[in-house]
Amino acid sequence: MNGLRIVSFLPAATEILSALGLEDQLVGRSHECDYPPSVQDKPVVVRPAIPLKGLSQHSVDDAVRERLHSGASLYSVDENLLRELAPDLILTQDLCQVCAPSGNEVTQALRSLPKTPRVLYLTPKTLDEIFQNVRALAAVTDCVAFAEQLITSWQSRLDAIADAARGLKRRRVFFMEWLDPIYCGGHWMGEMIEIAGGVDALARKGGDSVRVCWEEIVAWLPEVIIVSPCGMDLARTLDLAPQLLTLPAWSELPAVKQSRVFAVDANSYFARPAPRVIEGVELLAHLIHPEAFEWRGSRTAFAQVKTRRCESCNELFVCCGNGCWCGKVAVSAAALDELGRQYGDCLCPNCLNKWEEREDTDAVTKGARNEKL
Repeated sequence: MNGLRIVSFLPAATEILSALGLEDQLVGRSHECDYPPSVQDKPVVVRPAIPLKGLSQHSVDDAVRERLHSGASLYSVDENLLRELAPDLILTQDLCQVCAPSGNEVTQALRSLPKTPRVLYLTPKTLDEIFQNVRALAAVTDCVAFAEQLITSWQSRLDAIADAARGLKRRRVFFMEWLDPIYCGGHWMGEMIEIAGGVDALARKGGDSVRVCWEEIVAWLPEVIIVSPCGMDLARTLDLAPQLLTLPAWSELPAVKQSRVFAVDANSYFARPAPRVIEGVELLAHLIHPEAFEWRGSRTAFAQVKTRRCESCNELFVCCGNGCWCGKVAVSAAALDELGRQYGDCLCPNCLNKWEEREDTDAVTKGARNEKL
């Protein structure tokens, strides 16, 4: 069945398709299909039905819950474009109504087509089921042997991590899949953490991510916290990191005291049931056991989130390691030297901004004096 015209409603399906070497058969995608970058040239068939840009996480959660409760769709399928593309195969899912079109949305889109294409539903809840999805797609695109080679390679990488982690202490982990309200890790996340040498008692292995009471997290005393809001990359996650300070007893958690809180690129390594979850396990192994596992992947995969107390105003603030906000504040080298002499450490954003404002004022004053002379 070579030369299929394939439309993907699902980012994970697009990634699997590309891993199988079938990107040339992809004729349409969803707005979220962005990896590999080359697929972004493909026509967009699916877009969100509600505007989420600029909304807080709490507002996003409210909007999604309200729309689902009313029975309305979260996605809009461009039926005219779909007819023009005339797909032989549509890739979608029936696992999460929030992640991509499913159920009724797909059925309605199919009614608009003169010729009904085959629909392959990818609905994994575990790592093994992700592999089964790869096999299912390979079966309908005549590349089963190559798929088995890939799966064998991926499994070998997982086995190597599990073997190396077997003799290590199982550190308590909390995987935060959403910040406001807080959701635990679901589906394959608990399994990934266990392979990497950790344990997350609050994760829902093989089940949906659910809201978790903050008191449960405090009682779990996590030694490592992974901040991984679904659908977000590292930069967007770091923007949300200051919200963590509003959580009661945040600074008393073992993970916070030991500077073992990490923001990650959820889209690339955890949220999508696609080949890159293998790298996700390798990343988790490094974050949970840095003494035993190196990270050789992207520098934008994660950033350490440190909770510090400002030496100027004595308020707590979040410093985000290699994604630190302080690099965005235009303070001169001379001012940084003076800050170092006075305080010896980072200041909070408010105090550092005051230094920037003071420098601007000094520059204006100096310029006025020069004009008089």
